[in-house]
Amino acid sequence: MKKLLKTLLQLLVTVLALYLVLKKTDVTRLVAIIRSANPWYLLLSLFFFNLSKLFNAVRLNRFFKAIGIELSAIYNLKLYYLGMFYNLFLPGGIGGDGYKIYVLQKNHGMKMINVFHAVFWDRVCGIIALIFLSLILLLPSTFALKLPFLVPYVWGLMVIIYPIAYLLNKLLYRQFIGVFTITAVESLLVQIAQVISALFILLALSHHGNMIDYMAIFLISTVATILPITIGGAGAREVTFFYLLGAMQLDTSIGIALSLIFFAISALSSLAGILTKISHETSEPDR
Repeated sequence: MKKLLKTLLQLLVTVLALYLVLKKTDVTRLVAIIRSANPWYLLLSLFFFNLSKLFNAVRLNRFFKAIGIELSAIYNLKLYYLGMFYNLFLPGGIGGDGYKIYVLQKNHGMKMINVFHAVFWDRVCGIIALIFLSLILLLPSTFALKLPFLVPYVWGLMVIIYPIAYLLNKLLYRQFIGVFTITAVESLLVQIAQVISALFILLALSHHGNMIDYMAIFLISTVATILPITIGGAGAREVTFFYLLGAMQLDTSIGIALSLIFFAISALSSLAGILTKISHETSEPDR
C-alpha cells in the first residue's frame, strides 16, 4: 500500500507539473516544433545519451570492485540498464538502485550496507560533476550578465567543490579513495555526453541561438530531476526550463520540446532493460 501511494503521488506531481507548463504554452506550436525535428540529429542524441550511460556503468563497476565485487563489463552493463528500466517504468517500487543492491547482495554474499555505499557514492559523484559543469556553463551565460554579483561565488564554488569532495571521500568512504580521480573524470564524461545529447536535440529543432543558456538550464534541470518526486524526472525538467527561460526572455517552447524529447530518448533507451531482464535472470552472475 505504501509503494502504491508513493507511485500515485509521483504520478500526481508529474501530471500537475506538465499541466502547469502546457497550460501556459502554445501546444500547437510545440507539437509542430517536435514534429519538424531532424531525425539524424536525434539519432546522434540517442547515441550520446547511451554513451553517457556506458560511462556511468563503468564508473559504478569501479566502486563495486573497490568493495570486492567482480563483475564482467557486459554483466555490469546489463544490470545497469535493468536498473534504468526499473527507475523509469516501476516508480514507487523497489527502484533501479534498490534492485541492483538486492541482486548483488544475494548473488555475491556481500553485506547490503557495503553495496549500498557503492551505489550511493556513485550517485554523489554524479551530482558533484553535474554541479561543477553547471557552474562552468553559468559563467558565459545570460545568468552571469543579469546577476553579475553572483559570479565570484560561482568561481569560488568551482574551486572548492572537488577538494571538498575529496575530503568527504577520505573521511566517509576511504574504500573508494583509490579510484577518486578516475571516477571524477568518468563523472564529468557522463555529464558532458548528456550535454552533447541535449545539444543535438537543439540542432534537431533547428535552434542555434543562446546555446550556452539552454545547456546551462539543461544541467540545472537535471539537478531538479534528482529528487524522486516525479516519474523519471518528467515534469520537473519542463517546469525548470519554462520558468528559467521565461526569466531570461528566451523561447520556452524550444526548451520544453528539448526536455520532452530528452525524456523520450531516456525512456526508449531504458526499454533495453526488458531484454536485459530476460538475459539477466537466465544467466549465472560473474564472480
